[in-house]
Amino acid sequence: MLATIGSAIGLFAATNIDDIVVLTVLFLASSRGKPRPWQIVAGQYLGFITLVVISVIAALGLTIVPDEWVGFLGLIPLGIGIWTLIRGLRRNSDDDDDDSKITAVGLWGVAGITIANGADNISLYTPIFRTSALSDVAIMIVVFLILVAVWCAAGRLIGTNKAVTEGLERVEHWLVPAVFIGLGLFILIESGVIVRLIEVLA
Repeated sequence: MLATIGSAIGLFAATNIDDIVVLTVLFLASSRGKPRPWQIVAGQYLGFITLVVISVIAALGLTIVPDEWVGFLGLIPLGIGIWTLIRGLRRNSDDDDDDSKITAVGLWGVAGITIANGADNISLYTPIFRTSALSDVAIMIVVFLILVAVWCAAGRLIGTNKAVTEGLERVEHWLVPAVFIGLGLFILIESGVIVRLIEVLA
């Protein structure tokens, strides 16, 4: 059991280390008003549980989303990032802090970002779930869910830290959309979706 717990912790940390950056940015924006902290936590859980459910179903030999389509999930953070950037540019002449809010992100937006950012986790979780005993899979899932809370707490601690917020205050309206646009492009490029799309259109 301890070995299973240790493996689950290592697997979660390895596949979700980049999520800390996303959570930090979300909580940084939350300190300005939106999204609400509860939306970030609930969305993170909703998205992660969706990834786990898909992985379990895939481990049983069923496919919900074809592998070649998964990369298109990168359009979610990309779209949110572009929308936030455009909104910030429109309000660039204003002194109101509202231009740093990610108003496009609510509960479902956070869930979508979580799913898009963790879509590649499915390819790692699926074979592990398939080759593990049912009791071990249950333990792993429980550990994962506990660590989601730890990740959210870490993201909030960093994103709402006074020193951090003061240091990022000048670049926050650029940092927030940049992180999401970068994440979206990374997912689209790494998944090979863009290459396949070009091949289809060519």
